[in-house]
Amino acid sequence: MRGMRHATRSVSLFLVLACTFGTVALGAASKAPCATGHYGDGRQYRYLCYTDVVPLLGTEQLAGGRLPFLDPCAQSANNCDEYPVLTMYLMRVAAWIQDTYQGFFYTNAAMMLGFALLTAWCLWLLGGRRALWFALAPTLFIYATINWDLAAVAAATGAMVAWSRRRDGWAGVLIGLGAAAKFYPALILIPLFLQGLQDREPDRSIRLLWWSAGTWVAINLPFIVLPPGGWATPPYRWGPWSTFFSYNGGRTPDFDSAWYVACRHWPSACISIDNVNLFALALFMFTTFVAILWKARRDPSFQRWTIAVPLLICFLLTNKVYSPQYSLWLLPVFALTMPNLRRFVAFEITDVAVFVTRFWFFGTYTGVMALPQQWWFEVALGARAIVLIWCLVGWVRDERVPISLTTAKAPLPMPVLVT
Repeated sequence: MRGMRHATRSVSLFLVLACTFGTVALGAASKAPCATGHYGDGRQYRYLCYTDVVPLLGTEQLAGGRLPFLDPCAQSANNCDEYPVLTMYLMRVAAWIQDTYQGFFYTNAAMMLGFALLTAWCLWLLGGRRALWFALAPTLFIYATINWDLAAVAAATGAMVAWSRRRDGWAGVLIGLGAAAKFYPALILIPLFLQGLQDREPDRSIRLLWWSAGTWVAINLPFIVLPPGGWATPPYRWGPWSTFFSYNGGRTPDFDSAWYVACRHWPSACISIDNVNLFALALFMFTTFVAILWKARRDPSFQRWTIAVPLLICFLLTNKVYSPQYSLWLLPVFALTMPNLRRFVAFEITDVAVFVTRFWFFGTYTGVMALPQQWWFEVALGARAIVLIWCLVGWVRDERVPISLTTAKAPLPMPVLVT
């Protein structure tokens, strides 16, 4: 009864894991000049070694044993407890192991290596040799140890494996865990839920939803009720996610986003942060809907789990924040859905170009380097956006997906709403 088909496993799991280990280890080594925390001489721009991990040891106030969301942050000009619960406690555990800059960085690098290996293993189970798209990606080399997103990537990819093996509860648990670390795995819930409906197995979708929500609530609820004063304690009112959303809601457009370029060249496009938030959400929903509708008109029986492609691409293109490491989100989905390497290689080239020109621009902006001006960075951003749009159009036009997560012999087609 199972309709799942795997790509030919012409490479061994050992090779995939060895490549992943090498990519992450070399990436961590490339950031060694910045692991000391001495950023005053501009080395983070000269050597392209910047990582969020090092400064966040101090700004998140982890060196003294403070428990995030339970112990209040000391007054500071920096943000504190700005990440979701599981990410904050990954930091907390790493700081318990080593609370020097170098020790903290390499402890976190070891953690991220573990999550990268788990992701590669899951991709090998689903796609065989396609796991090498992840294992050898320059994006993984650059961003594996720049932040903690690989924890969420591993959880989301594991959820797809669990779903393909009809472990719906475990798929929900993994999505809940991932969403408690970063927002992005919550997006993966939508296509898997729709896949269950398409496969005429709504019970699977309901189990997935309940286990995802239950896991997320179980992780976050203690941090809502345990702080002194409970629900009403500022700045933790309504729990860690209220802090996360309030912080991100007030952020100005990030350097890597299309909104930053628009606001720089057309200030009237950014009347207020609230307007940017509203327009970004509206654009995300509209572009995602158009892409799915277009796909449904061309192929009413397309696999619904692949809706992860337009969800992630449209989110990254329309959101006001595109932190550099967010590109890691795309690697597993691209590896499992793209018929060939052309679009993937184009994305990797432009993603590397954004990374390089971004820190060249920062070096020039802060006056520690004399390098090409900001327009190089904006050209790279534009090139990456064009490639992502090409990938989105390719998803719409592709009639074949290399990997299948469906378990039904005759999945339901999507109704064509416009004739």
